[in-house]
Amino acid sequence: MGRSSSSSMSHGFPVVGMCLAALLLSNALIYLYLESLYQDDEQLLSSHVGCLPPHFKMATMKNCTPWLQCSQIHAEVRKLKLIGQGAVKKVYLAEWRGQKVALSELSSLDYLEDFLHGLSMLQALQGPQVVQLVGFCLENHTQVTEHHPLGPLLNLDGVLAQEHHKQHNKWQMRLRLAIDYVSILHYLHNSPAGRRVMCDSSSLVKTLSQFLVTSDFHLVVNDLDALPEVDPSRGLLVKCGHRELTGDFVAPEQLWPFTTKGKPFSDHLMPEYDERTDIWKIPDVTWFLMGRVPGGDVVHFHLFQIHEECKKEDPKLRPSALDVLKVYRSVYSSMVRDNAGFRDML
Repeated sequence: MGRSSSSSMSHGFPVVGMCLAALLLSNALIYLYLESLYQDDEQLLSSHVGCLPPHFKMATMKNCTPWLQCSQIHAEVRKLKLIGQGAVKKVYLAEWRGQKVALSELSSLDYLEDFLHGLSMLQALQGPQVVQLVGFCLENHTQVTEHHPLGPLLNLDGVLAQEHHKQHNKWQMRLRLAIDYVSILHYLHNSPAGRRVMCDSSSLVKTLSQFLVTSDFHLVVNDLDALPEVDPSRGLLVKCGHRELTGDFVAPEQLWPFTTKGKPFSDHLMPEYDERTDIWKIPDVTWFLMGRVPGGDVVHFHLFQIHEECKKEDPKLRPSALDVLKVYRSVYSSMVRDNAGFRDML
């Protein structure tokens, strides 16, 4: 009897050991996978950018090429069709040496200052989170950028409804887009050109229109025409435009504070504000990005606390974009890990 019991125990130990080893190995693989998905910003820069300004290189090109100048744009860039139009620019799908590009032309001289500001920001902020500049011509107010066929972020649901993209319509991909969005805000708030505020974001539709979806389902910011600088140390704050802003999407400090007193709006009396207006809008953008996919409700549950902080009435109490980014990445990692662990159990 004693020999039988000890024999069972001796056979049991190797089985338990093998199970523990398998569990540790699976955890290690999950950890390595998560590490490879989201690295430090410096590593992301080196992996996505092929050339340093003033050069460009699109996906099918082997070598870095200097930004196109007026003579090259006139001679080599061919318009194909109009694909977008706003107050500042008309955007055409165009072709350059067999490459599809976006050719933007100034719509009206009334907006020349906005156009030039956007072009200067495009030059100063070139990197993996900003649409790639291909060339520009100041003589006739045109600029050429890389074309992203999936179009603006506003069209995300339509893109994912297409048969050949349906496999991407999962919480993992949608949360990665939200991470990209917050990562872009962090970059703009700590950019080489100073702390920048996304002023062209007075509604959800306008905000989503500022970003393009890349072919591998990441985001780049595309419209930089309204990106003023904030620097509290120099007393430099901003007002997004000269008209009254309304609605729940904009931050409370962007609303006219004297409505209840019956005072008509005055741009001169309107208080200025800083980049924390961008933080207020994060929960609304993420709500759109997550859509209605299985697992999306779990994502919203995990993000509830940080989103509550983003919606603080007092902008000084809101987290920074980096604080939000850290939470988003942590939630993504833990949910991927939990999903992998659940599959292992099955």
